[in-house]
Amino acid sequence: MKYAKPAFLVLSCLVIILAVWYPSPAIPAEEAGSEQEVAVVNQPPVEPVIRRDGQTVHIEMTAQVTNVEISEGVFYNAWTFNGTVPGPVIRVKEGDTLDFTLKNMDPDMPHSMDFHAVHAAPSKKFIDVMPNEQGTFSYPATTPGVFMYHCGTSPVLLHVGNGMYGMIIVEPKAGYESDAEIDREYTIVQSEWYREHDEEAFMNEPPEYVVFNGDDFTLKEHPLLAKVGDQVRLYVANVGPNEVSSFHVVGTTMDRVYIDGNPKNVMYGLQTAMIPAGGGAVVEFTVTEEGDYPILTHQLKDANKGASAILRVTADGKDHGEPSTMSH
Repeated sequence: MKYAKPAFLVLSCLVIILAVWYPSPAIPAEEAGSEQEVAVVNQPPVEPVIRRDGQTVHIEMTAQVTNVEISEGVFYNAWTFNGTVPGPVIRVKEGDTLDFTLKNMDPDMPHSMDFHAVHAAPSKKFIDVMPNEQGTFSYPATTPGVFMYHCGTSPVLLHVGNGMYGMIIVEPKAGYESDAEIDREYTIVQSEWYREHDEEAFMNEPPEYVVFNGDDFTLKEHPLLAKVGDQVRLYVANVGPNEVSSFHVVGTTMDRVYIDGNPKNVMYGLQTAMIPAGGGAVVEFTVTEEGDYPILTHQLKDANKGASAILRVTADGKDHGEPSTMSH
């Protein structure tokens, strides 16, 4: 899964400062000291620590401030998990216990973790971790599927809108009925970007970008790959914070859709899968001819804002650089 580059938000009430590699204009001597200059935090990405001990999975993640590229040449000062948006994909097994540590590297803001995949009292297990501190929490993952995780600190809209989300996959004990038939697997997280750091925009305005895996260009410039005849599985999460996803693959129908990724929630032959904000699905389909297959939300205004990708199908499953067409 390809992630965007790093970014941050200072406070919504402060003047937004450009990313650190764009120097601020010099302040005339007579104006020096008239305003307190705010230092921009831009923390480099950190690899998550994931270690299995029997059925206990130890996970260490960071909450941090990092600059991310959301469109070519457009950077957003994001609150992040581990310096990427979306955060790292976490993959565990049904029946595992998560021993989770959140290290808050943000010097200014409390953050927390809300795993949609677990059973826990939010008032005890999804609580705030203060700046420059860390918290450790334990919870069982007993429901299989594909789930969102996000910062649960109030106001949640502000934290999710600024980039604090990702995907956790809980593999079913008995697998999916289709496991033996699947040739390729990929993950796609749909999300939105609004006017930078503006909670009023998050509340009342349409998104400026709707994207897959954090930006509007990576999955077009670097297509997903398959070969003719492959059955492809996509783990899909729509983290919102506000829009639905009418998930669609142009040029095929869906062999199976597991709603929220639960093997009991299987549907067959769908053309489009409706995924609400905060929901997920496992989507499976077969590609029968060479060519480029657009993957998008059929909320077409959102596809035009960036929520689209290319699956490139060739005889050998390799990318030979053929041009693609995204119209639909």
